[in-house]
Amino acid sequence: MRLSRLGAIALLLFAAACATPPPVTDRDALAEFNANNDPAEPFNRAMFAVNQGLDTVLVRPATVAYRTLVPSPARTGLRNVLRNIRTPVILLNDMLQGQPQRAGNTLGRFVVNTTLGLGGLIDVAEMAFGVPFHNEDFGQTLASWGVSEGPYLFLPLFGPSNPRDLAGFAVDVAAQPLTWVGQGFEVNLLSGLRTGIGILDARDAVQDTLDSVMATSLDPYATLRSGYRQGRNAAIANRDAGAPQPAR
Repeated sequence: MRLSRLGAIALLLFAAACATPPPVTDRDALAEFNANNDPAEPFNRAMFAVNQGLDTVLVRPATVAYRTLVPSPARTGLRNVLRNIRTPVILLNDMLQGQPQRAGNTLGRFVVNTTLGLGGLIDVAEMAFGVPFHNEDFGQTLASWGVSEGPYLFLPLFGPSNPRDLAGFAVDVAAQPLTWVGQGFEVNLLSGLRTGIGILDARDAVQDTLDSVMATSLDPYATLRSGYRQGRNAAIANRDAGAPQPAR
């Protein structure tokens, strides 16, 4: 799976050359460009169709089974553990973005939830101390440094993205301690379980929204593209604190 993700990152060199934004002084043209920056739309729509096929025969049935077999409190606990495991990546990006208060909250949540929350199973930090989870990734960090998102990309199983976020994802994978703890059956099993549960958790978090979009939208592809950009812009502006979100 990592090889396929790294292969996807190779697309950024091609994709980054596909679109040139208008001058920043032309605000109307720039706003329209940002909203419709999809020069690879034929390719993206083809990949969206492939993704829908995979989702229909594989991902959605697995998610439905996950919801059926695992009670809601247990799914919440697993999500909390995934968020806790991701703490080093979030903390690193908090610091790289020059956000000491958010970094302090991240570290404090990790200490409290790891100790009082049974290894992160229970979000004691939010329930008892009012410190909600917030997510950060290197794509957001690059945005805070002024790096443009580049053209929109849609990749099967990976979903909506762009060159900046793909590059950020690669850095986040490299920054995750589980990437460097060595090899062996136990390590591979733990890494595989984390990846598998993470995929199910991410799909579970958006299943109702996706079902609604697919059932009601005249153009689900365009709706998801717009929703992705709006969500990323909100996250970059740190308006996501406390909002439910999957742990990537």
